[in-house]
Amino acid sequence: MRKIAIWMLAIATGCSVRVQAQNNPKMDKFVSELMGKMTVEEKIGQLNLVTGGEAVTGSVVSTGVESKIKSGQIGGIFSMSSPAKIRAAQELAVKQSRLGIPIIFGMDVIHGYKTLFPIPLGLAATWDMSLIRESARIAAVEATADGLNWTFSPMVDISRDPRWGRISEGSGEDTYLSSRIAAEMVKGYQGTDLKANNTLMACVKHFALYGAAESGRDYNTTDMSLHRMYNEYLPPYKAAIDAGAGTVMASFNDINGVPATANKWLMTDVLRQQWGFKGMVVTDYTGINELVDHGLGDLQTVSALALKAGIHMDMVGEGFLTTLKKSLDEGKVTLAEIDEACRLVLIAKYKLGLFDDPFRYCDDKRAKNNILTPAHLAKSREIASKSFVLLKNEQQTLPLKKSGTVALIGPLANTRANMPGTWSVSADLENTPSLLEGMQAALGNKVKIVHHLGSNLISDAAYQERATMFGRSIPRDERPEADIIAEAVQVASSADVIVAALGESSEMSGESSSRTDLDIPDAQRRLLEALLKTGKPVVLVLFAGRPMTLTWEQEHVPAILNVWFGGTETGKAVADVLFGDVNPSGKLPATFPKNVGQIPLYYAAKTTGRPLAKDAWFQKFRSNYLDVDNQPLYPFGYGLSYTHFSYGDIKLSKTTMHANDKISATVQLTNSGNYDGEEVVQLYLRDVYASITRPGKELKGFQKVFLKKGESREIQFEITAEDLKFYNNDLQFVAEPGDFKLFIGTNSSDAKETQFTLLD
Repeated sequence: MRKIAIWMLAIATGCSVRVQAQNNPKMDKFVSELMGKMTVEEKIGQLNLVTGGEAVTGSVVSTGVESKIKSGQIGGIFSMSSPAKIRAAQELAVKQSRLGIPIIFGMDVIHGYKTLFPIPLGLAATWDMSLIRESARIAAVEATADGLNWTFSPMVDISRDPRWGRISEGSGEDTYLSSRIAAEMVKGYQGTDLKANNTLMACVKHFALYGAAESGRDYNTTDMSLHRMYNEYLPPYKAAIDAGAGTVMASFNDINGVPATANKWLMTDVLRQQWGFKGMVVTDYTGINELVDHGLGDLQTVSALALKAGIHMDMVGEGFLTTLKKSLDEGKVTLAEIDEACRLVLIAKYKLGLFDDPFRYCDDKRAKNNILTPAHLAKSREIASKSFVLLKNEQQTLPLKKSGTVALIGPLANTRANMPGTWSVSADLENTPSLLEGMQAALGNKVKIVHHLGSNLISDAAYQERATMFGRSIPRDERPEADIIAEAVQVASSADVIVAALGESSEMSGESSSRTDLDIPDAQRRLLEALLKTGKPVVLVLFAGRPMTLTWEQEHVPAILNVWFGGTETGKAVADVLFGDVNPSGKLPATFPKNVGQIPLYYAAKTTGRPLAKDAWFQKFRSNYLDVDNQPLYPFGYGLSYTHFSYGDIKLSKTTMHANDKISATVQLTNSGNYDGEEVVQLYLRDVYASITRPGKELKGFQKVFLKKGESREIQFEITAEDLKFYNNDLQFVAEPGDFKLFIGTNSSDAKETQFTLLD
């Protein structure tokens, strides 16, 4: 009751409310007339989403699919692809079911379809909104060419705990950056016309707060204050809704005691009443059934709870299909609630044009001509190269010369299956070039590459098996570790430089891949120590699906290039950056801690009443640790370049502003190094005094700027009162008069500073 009361107070005090009608009389008439012909059982059938079984994304596989389609018991299928398969299933629906209602076909198209782009955390590291939208546009073109029309993306969960495996699937820790990316992904997938046969309906997920699960453990509980929700965690979902996302997926976690799948406050009060969302809401995989383990009741009880909360489609669990008619007969749900859910499913199909032409996505020519095209692969290579983050480059170890011999050593050096990264369910793992193959293709005979496994991925064979599931296996060498390393060192002795391909396998991050130890695995660390002892230059090419703890590597390794998992063209893109054809420009979308004990560690933290003095390591009776300082290893927004960018002092157009006014902030950026390059200029604000405690800094703007060597440019940002607003304790969205600090710089820690005042 308290939450509902607070929500009503927010309405009364001016919290933004946006209720939109469908405003399509033709569509409404069509759907209403169709529903007038439907039995209750057929209406419930539309709420049933089953799996075609092609991609493993959960532990349950649907059965009896063909007979259920014919009897009108299936509204959608996911994890089925190819025009032929989808046409066959669609023909069953439109030709052999009583009313011929077409099926919607979805898949987890997360960072590309067949042409894979960097994992979403890597995409975020580009800080390039046009490229991010283009990656989604290409994914939509390819997926629709293979018969699909619905994607369970974008995943916009804020995460500040890198132990959580699914941090790889989102855009990192920051509200503003994640919100910008959420909107671009939706626009890329959906285009300007959902009825076009090359656009996908987006599904923003996981609503809500999934990335804040306790202890970084998947599916775990979330407990959070309302003002933190509204200020830090909810904005990316809303940004995706405002961009037009057609559907929403409920999260697995409970929120302040009520699981999202049964949370009426979340699904109805916030999503529909406050934000005006008019699309359908689907559960995650068996989300309704899992309410039983949450302790909310048996399957019939929790299915009714989910429907009443505002869930419209049941993924795989078939709780709706098997219990709603009984609940209706017993008065536990109403026909109006079933009708509303059915209506929203049918509207989604109408908007996709499936009633006009249920086979519009079943074109064999498109499947042959629009997938893995040279243009798509070139864009994959470009985006991958711009996602890589140069973490260290001592004595200009990089870029390497295109001559001599390079030793490519490590368990990630020659594994095709691990290059795309996690959540690449549609990837052709056998035909994705490995790092070794990609580098050989990119360099030709200019550079001799010698190769060795170097070590097992992890010394513990059982752990390695868990870390290489779903076909991502890396062969093990069962000889004594010392022998393997000695052989690798011998191979490396013939080289001029060593490239160590180390880090995580692709399935060490992603769903159900939480970790408590974020170091490079033990066997790989010992290999790296041995390679460094050769005295040859060593470049660590780090594969990672999350921020890792690299304190030892930062101290000892001359150069570190974080390549995340770059997608189909990873190998060629790595060669492009290592050998200087591309100057790295990626910036971290999430903070890298020094050790797991610092977690959660994020730049937008509050200062506390006993902040540590600036530049202090430890002070008694201050907020700090005995054994490590408060600073991250690499801060949010961090990333080096082969060139150097110099920042001038910030110039403000004025130092005071009113609520209807704006201030311009300008800084001169100079490429003072020896290479052309791109820099992400970042703007942060701090509300110095407020009615509630506020973050020490918040990202409020950025620009990715290309400068030739020696070139300078004036970079300008405009600040309005909208940039200063936040939700106060009454959930009023306000900008409070007072002083504000403004920072512009190369990352969240290294920035110029000035100040202005918002007047009454």
